[in-house]
Order: sequence, then C-alpha cells, then structure tokens
Amino acid sequence: MNRRHQRRTTLAVLAALCLPAALVVTATPAQAMPQIAGVGRVSTGGIALNARGGPATSNTRTGQIRNRTYISIVCQVVGQHIDGHVRSTRVWDMLPNYSFVSDAYVTRAYYKIPVCHPAISRGAWMLPLIAPLSSGFRTADRPAHDGVDLAAKRFSRIHAVAAGRVTVVACQTASNNCNVDGGIGAGGCGWYVEVRHPGNVVTRYCHLVRRPLVVVGQAVRKGALLGFVGMSGNATGPHLHFEVHFYAPPATRANAVNPIFFMRARGLSIH
Repeated sequence: MNRRHQRRTTLAVLAALCLPAALVVTATPAQAMPQIAGVGRVSTGGIALNARGGPATSNTRTGQIRNRTYISIVCQVVGQHIDGHVRSTRVWDMLPNYSFVSDAYVTRAYYKIPVCHPAISRGAWMLPLIAPLSSGFRTADRPAHDGVDLAAKRFSRIHAVAAGRVTVVACQTASNNCNVDGGIGAGGCGWYVEVRHPGNVVTRYCHLVRRPLVVVGQAVRKGALLGFVGMSGNATGPHLHFEVHFYAPPATRANAVNPIFFMRARGLSIH
C-alpha cells in the first residue's frame, strides 16, 4: 500500500470511528454527507469544546466535544479571533453537521483544508418566512417527509432563502391541477419552486396557492418573492413545505438534509 493510499484509509477510519455520537453524520442512501477534507483532534487542555452554529462565540451552541476527541473537518471559514490551547487564529472548522469549532483548539496534520464556499457564510441566508414548525424532517410518524412544514397563513409571502437561480417551476399533483386546494391523496408538492444556490445547494418550496412569480432560469437575490402560501397538492391546510438539498441538482431523497440543522448552522432558527 503506498503512503498516499494509506493516509486516505487512515482518515476514513478516523472519520467513521472517532467522532462523538452527537456529531456523527451517517452517509446512508437517504442522507447525503458533506465531503470530509481532513481529521483533527480537539485539544483544550481538559474542558469540552463548544460547537457553534456559526464562526463566533456569539452563535448558538449546537453541542460539545470532549477533549482529545477526533473530529471530521469539511472546510474552514474566517470568523472570530480566538486565543486557544493550540494556536491563536481566526479560522473556524466546519463539521459534517454544519456546526463550527474554533481551529484554535484543534490539532491536525498540515494537509490543506479547503475554504468553505461563500454560501456557507451566516449573512448569505434568511428564512423563507416566519411561521411555527408544524412537521419536522423525517419524523417517526413521517419517515419519508424530506423537509419541514411551516404553518403559515394562506397568501403569506415566500422568499428565496439565498441568492441563486430558479431551476424548477412546476405543478405536481395527481390531477395535474394545482389551481385548487389539495388534500389527502391529492399527491405531490402542488405548485412548487426550486432554486439552486452557490455551493450546489438547492432549496424547494411547495404547496403555493397559485403559479409561482418566477420562471426557470431567473436569477434571484436573497429575499426575492417567489410566491404565496397555499395548499395545492398533498396538503390539508395552508403551509409551506421547505426542503434543502446538498450536492444538487437534481434534488432527490438521497441528498435531502434537515433544514432545521442547515439553517441553525447559519444562525437561523426554525421552531
């Protein structure tokens, strides 16, 4: 076995076996996993290291990692300057669950970790609308639910969560008529939109009340008005069904990720 192949094998074993359970992201056919660029070891001198929803101590704490635990690193961003146990730096490491830890507390080999795409940055994203969560991502009672439902009122405005380009505007229902309210058995997303963002992220917005206000190929800014909440397709009441997909298009079950965790890593809360 040559040295390069041996190193890749070692990284894969560490990534699979050495992460704390709370931070492991399992790559299964139903869950896409960000590509791991390297492995590091938490070195705090004894205390647990806080993982954050963004690259600063002011961001929400998403978990804690024990001292001397191995972590998988996807990419790095510049954030708050930290004087840590290992080094003094502004670099933060993004983990596979889209949380961040300061590189000031990470011992790692000197292989190159890529810079996170600008789409990862906190200010590049917003929520599609403000409404309470009514159904979560792949819950026990809805294991095939590849997004989250936000219980917004009919005609609430739906916004693009980040800049991008519209890739899909379609009607999806058993009757091929999305201009009426749906219901159980109606099937599909009704009127829906997909937007592709930098970094190969796709967001999907379903059950619009009428044909979306955008067209395929249109460039949109963060906050652009896509359409209005309705209940076309498989919906028993007005709401927005919102999905996030990584390494897309196409947006599929295999690359859907939990929008709650995705938005939390960008300083935004769905609850």
